[in-house]
Amino acid sequence: MENTGMKQVVTYEEMAEVLNRMGIIPLAGLIPEHPSLNGLTKEENWHTGSEQDPWGWRVRFPGDGLAAYGKLIKKKAVLIAREWVPAFAKAIGSDKELEERYNSGLASKESLALMRIIREQPGIETRELRSRAEMKAKESKTTFENALTELQGNFDIVISGVKARINAEGEESGWKSTSYEPADIWMVQNGIEPFEGTREEAIVWLRGHMESSWTREAVRWIEKALAF
Repeated sequence: MENTGMKQVVTYEEMAEVLNRMGIIPLAGLIPEHPSLNGLTKEENWHTGSEQDPWGWRVRFPGDGLAAYGKLIKKKAVLIAREWVPAFAKAIGSDKELEERYNSGLASKESLALMRIIREQPGIETRELRSRAEMKAKESKTTFENALTELQGNFDIVISGVKARINAEGEESGWKSTSYEPADIWMVQNGIEPFEGTREEAIVWLRGHMESSWTREAVRWIEKALAF
């Protein structure tokens, strides 16, 4: 367990309390002197499918509207508490639409293609998205994953949950697959208002909340990681 001075978490409700207090919780160790979902929970509870399974919590939080989830920091999966989402989105996102960023050379054509599909079909799962984007070939896998990570890192999309694959008979088949949704749509659906203010004001908001509950080392790391 990580040396954060926090007690072990067993239930979803306990984790929700920690998330609300800390604002940002990575799935695995990422931020120095800062808790992670993996570090706060019992190893034997993972991948059990039980109520105490933290692997299930990671998609339950965005489904309940309690946290945004995705590879949002340094290409790593993190949970962002509901209250922190507006300021975080303003701080790491762009005021420019993706099409404008692409035309300016600030976004890849693959990320633009995926974003258009996700906007047409919010909640689309990974396999269908890859198929619709014509990136099913083995050699396209890295390009596809990089484009998804790019979209998450700019808070264009979030992971909204998991969906089971449905076969020709209409039955669930195989492993459940991650589903994606435009971040702004996810916020609207969960009644989360955009941040009213500038990026600089959003950073001030985040820094103030971090300094009240984070260690100095953790704050310094996140400021560097997110270019605050």
